[in-house]
Amino acid sequence: MKLAAIDIGSNAARLLVVEVIEHQGEKPQFIKLNLVRVPLRLGFDVFEYGFISAKREADLINTLKCFHLLMKVHEVDHSIVCATSAMRDARNAEQIIGRILYETGILIKVISGKEEAATIFENHIEDYLDKDHAYLYIDVGGGSTELTLFDNNKPIFEESFNIGTIRLLKQKVEDKEWQRFKNFVKEETRNYKNLNAIGSGGNINKIFSLSKRKEGKPLNVSVLKEYLEDFNQLDIEQRMIKYNLREDRADVIIPALQIYTSVMRWASITDIYVPKFGLADGLVRKLYNELQVLKPSTIH
Repeated sequence: MKLAAIDIGSNAARLLVVEVIEHQGEKPQFIKLNLVRVPLRLGFDVFEYGFISAKREADLINTLKCFHLLMKVHEVDHSIVCATSAMRDARNAEQIIGRILYETGILIKVISGKEEAATIFENHIEDYLDKDHAYLYIDVGGGSTELTLFDNNKPIFEESFNIGTIRLLKQKVEDKEWQRFKNFVKEETRNYKNLNAIGSGGNINKIFSLSKRKEGKPLNVSVLKEYLEDFNQLDIEQRMIKYNLREDRADVIIPALQIYTSVMRWASITDIYVPKFGLADGLVRKLYNELQVLKPSTIH
């Protein structure tokens, strides 16, 4: 069975195509067939002006038409399409979603911040954890940051904040939201003395790749601070050259590191694991689980 997920974020849209291999009595395997990322940067319009411009709307529609064709080529059986922070905030989101449905046949579901955080759990993060530690999952996007705390392999809380890399770049994060973020992390983690972090998002994945760490090994917060200090001394072009970054990564990587290091400082966390999965992976697993629930009724 082939499944696909499209994640329309504030910085980029992603198409993930997987083949699910099922073995009786065993957990299914999700084999990645294709992952395509297009830096649409919808948040640059939305967080500054409140709506998605005609140019970015056209880019989004063309991207989804391409994604639709790729899903056809891969012979995808089922798909799921979700949009996050930028589409949540855009005044013209409903109009654009209607046009996309008409032109491509793709139905977009705009999910809330808490739904976004809950979808993280579909990745079965508990498989990566040991019971000697509690873990704070930090997912930093362009428009929002989702936090999930796991203890004894179970989620304790899921919370979303309107704080993301593009919002910070555009200076559109309200002081009261940043203070709520800080207070929440400090209050909700203060009783966890053996806490580690798990990070997701393109920026932390890039830092992990640059660090040359072995898979499964954590990054110390001091490493993140070193990269943040170095990036701050370089302009965007210099970052692109020195670290082989795309322009759409070179500008947002600083605010991303500011978010990760702030959360880790507030929660007294020294190490962060980077297992390289994100919302699209969670969406695929969510879709698979929903299909399993429907199976008995479709046998007849």
